[in-house]
Amino acid sequence: MPSVDVNWLAIVVAAAINMVVGTIWYAKGVFGKEWSKLTGRSMEDMTGGAIGYGIATVGALLQSWVLAHFVVYAGSNTFWKGLVTGFWLWLAFAAVVTAVHYAFEGRSWLLWKINAGYFLIVLLINGGLLAAWK
Repeated sequence: MPSVDVNWLAIVVAAAINMVVGTIWYAKGVFGKEWSKLTGRSMEDMTGGAIGYGIATVGALLQSWVLAHFVVYAGSNTFWKGLVTGFWLWLAFAAVVTAVHYAFEGRSWLLWKINAGYFLIVLLINGGLLAAWK
């Protein structure tokens, strides 16, 4: 596997974007109320506390770091090419994987759309950002 020099500032910004998009996406006025209804949890349950936010932060950093590598491997050097790379990674590793779980668990496809949609937006934005920001 080729060595990749990553832009650590871009990775931190991408992780922050991940967190901001999540905050907006799951807000009560966007998809939060529907998410709450479909999961049977209250909006207060969604906070996850310190452990939840810790896992989300580490996950966002790891996801951004791995995405930065795939952007380089794919030769994505423009925002558009990075966006396309983010889309293909979302399709293979977020959309399909979660769809299989939802199918076997009998979970709501609307809930899948909400959760998978969040990762689609994040991977599109961050794929473009990491490709364009050298």
